[in-house]
Amino acid sequence: MTTTALSQPVIGPVLRQERIAAVDILRGVAILGILIVNMGLFSSPAGLPAHQVWANAVISFFAQEKFKALFSFLFGLGLAVQMMRADARGVRFLPLYARRLGVLFLIGVAHFLLLWDGDILHDYAENGFVLVLFRRLSPKALLVSAGVFLAVPLLFFGLTTYYSITHRVSPPLLSWIAYETEPDDQQTIEQDRRMYSSGTYGEMITLRARELPGDLTPDTDDAHVLALFLLGLYAGRRRILHDVPAHLPLLRRVQRWGLAIGIAGNAAFAVGGAFDPAPTSVAQNVGRLCLVVAAPAMMLFYAATIVLLAQREAWRWRFAPLAAVGRMALSNYLLQSLICTTIFYSYGLALFGKVSPSLGLLLTVAVFLIQMPLSVWWLRRFQFGPIEWLWRSLTYWQPQPMRIAGGQ
Repeated sequence: MTTTALSQPVIGPVLRQERIAAVDILRGVAILGILIVNMGLFSSPAGLPAHQVWANAVISFFAQEKFKALFSFLFGLGLAVQMMRADARGVRFLPLYARRLGVLFLIGVAHFLLLWDGDILHDYAENGFVLVLFRRLSPKALLVSAGVFLAVPLLFFGLTTYYSITHRVSPPLLSWIAYETEPDDQQTIEQDRRMYSSGTYGEMITLRARELPGDLTPDTDDAHVLALFLLGLYAGRRRILHDVPAHLPLLRRVQRWGLAIGIAGNAAFAVGGAFDPAPTSVAQNVGRLCLVVAAPAMMLFYAATIVLLAQREAWRWRFAPLAAVGRMALSNYLLQSLICTTIFYSYGLALFGKVSPSLGLLLTVAVFLIQMPLSVWWLRRFQFGPIEWLWRSLTYWQPQPMRIAGGQ
C-alpha cells in the first residue's frame, strides 16, 4: 500500500495484475460495436431517409444500442471495482471518483467541441454523479432501481406508440414527445451537409458550441443509461466477473434468456425501422418500445457468451487483441473520432454524405484492424493508453509512470 507523508493510505491506478481480463475483452468488443453504429453518424447528416435498407436492418438488429448498453454496463461495473479497491485499502473513495468524473466530463466536452458532436463521455460523467448516490444499495435494491429507471423510456415509447395510433395525448405529454423525438427539419439537415462537407474547422466548432447546452440537458436516454449503469454496479457488487467459475449457471441463464428476448425484440425494431422509419409511424414506435428491453437483453447475451468463451485457453488467446483495445478504450474511442472525421469532414477527404452503409461497414472493419495491432504495440511499451494516462494524471494531480520497464 502506498502512503502519504501523513501515513494516510491512497488509492492509485489499477495495476496490470489487478485487471479483470473479461472486462478488458468486453470493452474491446464494445469499442468495435460502437464504431459500427457511429460510422453512419460520422458519414452523413442525421435525419436523412434510409437507403440500403438491408444494411441498416443488419446494423439495427445486431448493433444499434447494444454496444452503447455494454459500454454503460461496464461503466457501472467499473464503479463497483474501484469502490471495492478503495474499501479494501481503507481510503476515501468519493473525492477521488468525483475528480475522475470531472476530468472525464472535460475530456468529453473537448471531444464534442473539437471533433464530433456524438460524444458520450460527458453524458457518462454527468450520469456518473447520479450513479454514486446508489453505490451502497444492496444488490436487490440495485436491481429494483434499475427497473425504475428502465420504466421511464418504456413509459415514453409507450406514449409515443399510443400517440402514433390515436394521435391524441394531453398537451404536456405531447410537448414531452415533441421535445424528445422532433426530427431535424430539412433546413438543419442541409446546414449539416454543407457545414461538414465544405465548411471550415472553425465554423464546425462554432456550430457544435451552439449545440452543446442542449446536449447537456437530461433526457429519456439518460434514464436508460442509468438503468444499465446500475446493472453493471449490481454485477460488480456480486463479483460475477471476478469469479466466473462460481457463476457459470447464472451466466448460462443470462445467455439463454438474453438471446430469446433479444431476437424477438430486436427483430421488431429492425423490421419496424425498415418498414416505416418515420418517427411518427406505428411500426417505428413499436420497434423502439421493444428495443428498450431488447437492446440490454441482446447485450447481456453477447457479454455472457464472450465471458464463457474466455474461460477457454484457446479463446483467451484469440481475444487478446480485443483485450488490448479494451485496456485503452478511451484512447481508441477518441481515435475513432479522429480517423472518421478526417475521412468524412471537409478538412480531410470530404466524403461526408457520399458513403453507403455497406461501405461504412467495410470502413469500420478497416479502422478496427488498425486499432487492434496498434493497441497491442502500444501496451508492450506503455502502461496506459495516452488519454488514459492523461485522465489518471489529472485525477491524481500528478504525472503517472507511463513506460514499462524494459518495454520494446
